[in-house]
Amino acid sequence: MNANWELARPIFGTVIVVEDDPVIRILVKDILDEIGAKSVLFTSADEAFNYLLGTYAHCSLVIVDQGLPGKIQGCEFIEMVRAKWPAVRSILTSGHLLEPATIPAHITYLHKPWSTDLLITTIFTLLNSKGRASA
Repeated sequence: MNANWELARPIFGTVIVVEDDPVIRILVKDILDEIGAKSVLFTSADEAFNYLLGTYAHCSLVIVDQGLPGKIQGCEFIEMVRAKWPAVRSILTSGHLLEPATIPAHITYLHKPWSTDLLITTIFTLLNSKGRASA
């Protein structure tokens, strides 16, 4: 991992990670731990949204896979979170190529496999700005 990340601003709030692939879910958690971010992990958007409804303290970012088990898919989850908590930033990931025109402008999309540096850069860009990261 790039040593320059240690000089970045601290990350406030919790990052919600919704990923059904256990290897990727743990990788994202390890990356977030490395950059000093608190994270809560879920395998489905249904569980993650119920968690947020019940215990929302301060979620600063959601990192969500598009294809998930359960009723709610990634993009829909992000829209639900945005409707309730507009300040929460979002990263949508997918191993399937998504048509950019179908992704709302406020959602940052990272196609898998993304690099660790790209994920970290995107996280810091989103949390230190007021909009969408250009990845």
